[in-house]
Amino acid sequence: MAKFNIISQFLKDISFESPNVPELFFKNDNGQAKLEINIDIQIKGAENNLFMVDLIVKVHSKLENGDKSIFLIDSTYSGLVQMEEEKDEEKKKRTLLIDVPTLLFPAVRAMITRLTSESGFPTFAMQPVDFAQLYEQKQTK
Repeated sequence: MAKFNIISQFLKDISFESPNVPELFFKNDNGQAKLEINIDIQIKGAENNLFMVDLIVKVHSKLENGDKSIFLIDSTYSGLVQMEEEKDEEKKKRTLLIDVPTLLFPAVRAMITRLTSESGFPTFAMQPVDFAQLYEQKQTK
């Protein structure tokens, strides 16, 4: 792991949509919900070994029968990272794509939990994410 410091972390963008409310609240036979979770990480480099790491999380809950949306959350949570000079590009890449998102994720998880609890739907708490495993999966594709 390359040495780094998160200078700041902040919410860059968040959207919560529930396009089928109040209709969903009036029906008793809505059926089972299914979740689709997509996670992406984008890195923007800057001068002086400063990097912006964007952790993009999309959560889409929809009904299995009819594919009707329950809710859709789209968020971008960012960290401004100062990294020490690192010659090993693989080490730098792993730090920005694994270590930094691991530190940013708890804030995203807390926001998503809070949004769903305030929405009137059952609270959804995301499971922890293994960013090392995600990294390895993307490398094999």
